[in-house]
Amino acid sequence: MNLDPRIPAGPLQDKWRSYKDHVSLINPANKRKFTLIVVGTGLAGASAAASFAELGYNVLNFCIQDSPRRAHSIAAQGGINAAKNYQNDGDSVWRLFYDTIKGGDYRSREANVYRLAELSLNIIDQCVAQGVPFAREYGGALDNRSFGGAQVSRTFYARGQTGQQLLLGAYSALMRQVDAGAVKLFPRHEMLDLVIVDGKARGIITRDLVTGELKAFAGHDVILCTGGYSTVYYLSTNAMNSNATAIWRCYKKGALFANPCFTQIHPTCIPQHGEHQSKLTLMSESLRNDGRVWVPAKKGDKRRPAEIPENERDYYLERKYPTFGNLVPRDIASRAAKQVCDAGLGVGETGFAVYLDFRDSIKRLGRNVIADRYGNLFEMYENLTAENPYEVPMRIYPAPHYTMGGLWVDYNLMSTIPGLHVLGEANFSDHGANRLGASALMQGLADGYFVIPYTISEYLAGMKLPPVTAEHEAFRDSLDTQKKLINKLLSIKGSRTVGDIHRQLGKIMRDHVDMSRVEAGLKQTLQQIPKLREEFWQDVKIVGEAEELNKNLEMAGRVADFLELGELMALDALGRVESCGGHFREESQTPEGEALRDDANFAYVAAWQYGGDGKPPILHKEKLEFESVKFTQRSYK
Repeated sequence: MNLDPRIPAGPLQDKWRSYKDHVSLINPANKRKFTLIVVGTGLAGASAAASFAELGYNVLNFCIQDSPRRAHSIAAQGGINAAKNYQNDGDSVWRLFYDTIKGGDYRSREANVYRLAELSLNIIDQCVAQGVPFAREYGGALDNRSFGGAQVSRTFYARGQTGQQLLLGAYSALMRQVDAGAVKLFPRHEMLDLVIVDGKARGIITRDLVTGELKAFAGHDVILCTGGYSTVYYLSTNAMNSNATAIWRCYKKGALFANPCFTQIHPTCIPQHGEHQSKLTLMSESLRNDGRVWVPAKKGDKRRPAEIPENERDYYLERKYPTFGNLVPRDIASRAAKQVCDAGLGVGETGFAVYLDFRDSIKRLGRNVIADRYGNLFEMYENLTAENPYEVPMRIYPAPHYTMGGLWVDYNLMSTIPGLHVLGEANFSDHGANRLGASALMQGLADGYFVIPYTISEYLAGMKLPPVTAEHEAFRDSLDTQKKLINKLLSIKGSRTVGDIHRQLGKIMRDHVDMSRVEAGLKQTLQQIPKLREEFWQDVKIVGEAEELNKNLEMAGRVADFLELGELMALDALGRVESCGGHFREESQTPEGEALRDDANFAYVAAWQYGGDGKPPILHKEKLEFESVKFTQRSYK
């Protein structure tokens, strides 16, 4: 299979402008003839659905939550990047582009990343116009703060609730179109299958999560905005409802899955506190602006932090990376925390935590300033741990958070299935092997507000799409397949709960496909997961019926998909014998313990094709070409 990224010709800085100048257009009156199916109502989904409706398309919008406002974008805390240079500190579109390419360890597509940096300027203007309450300086100007991997302050924020406020802005735009009748909203509907007619995506099958009814919906294009797959690890910062079913079912219908092993472990999360915990809690990366990360310099030091003098503390990020200090990228900060804890220097009851200390910042700036910046985060931490971070350091440890891998898309955000576009975290396109902080919200809104409204017309204007209804044979076949799958799950009547099997899968993944990976562990994973999957299909216990609200059944389908996805992640990690970004192979590191890339052999996107039931997947490669930047060994020292 030839993977054509369809990157426009011309200089990097001119590609997107030239694309817009020459893209095929659709007459406003003709847009009413097209129905677009948008799956997801997070930042990418809500912004795309609202934009399509504003342009005149008919839109069907689906989400698994009871309200679009509950999409997981709401959980993002720290901020959103934009190269506005309001601080006059040397920022530019080029610098944001370069920081993102470098932060992703040169494993992302150059043209897509530059477009993202360009569009960051538009996003802030759009959101301010919507009334998003970004933080402002005393004089009223928009404020900025720093995030990891950058030496400028380009992150716009709303205290520790940036995702929530941005989502409310997109939600207001969406609901305006719902009220106008241009968008039909379907909450509590989960996509179970993609329907393909004559080689093109023409609709979806959903399950009503309240009644259990299976439904078919037809359209001219399907736009997936369903987020990432960090819950494959069971314990992650994602909501337990977050899942990979939509993108995984599309993969099994022919969409290629790109770089599945590229996952991000966030360095600042509240450590796990028990075996029966179901998720982990994120503490924003923005805290590293004013918090200093440290551990005791001596192993086994059990003194309270206030009793450990300055000369017996190891501020290991500041020591190892003096240029960036505590604001190194997430993959580097996470591995560094793991290394000191593995060396016996960790703190807390388990020894798997490090301190994030605000003592010096409170002395320098005052408690009120810190409270203005991070007050809600401090309150959240105290509510969960019963410790006051104004008085004692936070204890943090890395946790699975974001997935850079996803369905392969070209420059138009279209997958290898014509008529299936993929936006936001559900695709692979912009972040390479490591996403910089405050870039997820940027990508979701860029894709939804400013990219897909142009690229969708390129597809629809150039494609003959005969009328298709949900009565088509392909829809009936897909409905029948999903009914059989549900009945198969319900008929097993085993002894193990879905959650128990998911927890075991998560432990396997965290042990071997986490911050640090080795060949032996990955091979072990490729033996363990098939055995666990077989046990799932023989011994899972699902109570209740198909045609009712059935959370067990709902989760069972998702865990079945995770049991296949986890194996693909391990296979991808095993084949990539290099270290880059969040993918750290212990066999490939510098003498200083840093990631060592192999650009000669692995400067490509690994795009996996489903091989069929019981057959291995097929690897395809998109070679990454860099015209404007040169490969360098990433350094933040």
